[in-house]
Amino acid sequence: MERETTSPAESERRPASGRMPVIFAAHGAPVLLDDAVWMGQLAAWAAAMPKPTSVLMVSAHWEERPAALGATRTVPLVYDFSGFPERYYRTRYPSPGAPDLAAGVRDLLRRSDIPYTDEPERGLDHGAYVPLVAMYPDADVPVLQLSMPRLDPQELFELGRALAPLRDEGVLVFGSGFLTHNMRYAFRPGTPEWAKEFDAWAAAALSRFDVDALLDFRRRAPAAQTALPTWEHYAPVLVAAGAASETAAPPTFPITGYWMEGAFTKRSVQFG
Repeated sequence: MERETTSPAESERRPASGRMPVIFAAHGAPVLLDDAVWMGQLAAWAAAMPKPTSVLMVSAHWEERPAALGATRTVPLVYDFSGFPERYYRTRYPSPGAPDLAAGVRDLLRRSDIPYTDEPERGLDHGAYVPLVAMYPDADVPVLQLSMPRLDPQELFELGRALAPLRDEGVLVFGSGFLTHNMRYAFRPGTPEWAKEFDAWAAAALSRFDVDALLDFRRRAPAAQTALPTWEHYAPVLVAAGAASETAAPPTFPITGYWMEGAFTKRSVQFG
């Protein structure tokens, strides 16, 4: 599936000046690319923000220890899914590499004594490129993907804090996951009560910027074990919260609702 990369409005967006927001986006499976409503919501969100100088992407689909920096040049995408129609494996997103951003990330990680490595052949996975196709369809913003070193809430938050200075350089720190993610309920019609309860809890904890609650979600959130039998899709919101920890204003929720009116919340978060 060759996606169009022609958008006059895209090239006219104002460049970043001052501090960039930090975001967490629900990213959807590859079929999101055919969801006109959600694609439009993501596009409108991007249009409402300054255009970043580059994007630092933390996706639910890459966990590697120590923290790993992906390719710093344009390489093939990672089609980390199976069982979908063949056209989804033809999606392309030839965003420029971000070697300067990678150098800055390495410096910040060293300053915070966070070990890191490089994976120069590792392309963007679908948690990274699917939302980017909607938000920056011209693929003209340099993108660097960074792995989550492990699923430890405090460590993920501290990783985000280490990356916070990038905001002042026009970098969009971008967490991509899902606040509810139970594949047993994927593509089932109807939104179960547990999904509504967890989504409401997450919205309230994020609105208060209650870091203790966000980190301890497995004990404090209702239906946490059902909403997140495994929690790698929740993890990127902790990185985003860490990067936004010095933001004074409460976060906003540019996209809400449920994907296909099912169990996966589309709630996405903008800090700052």
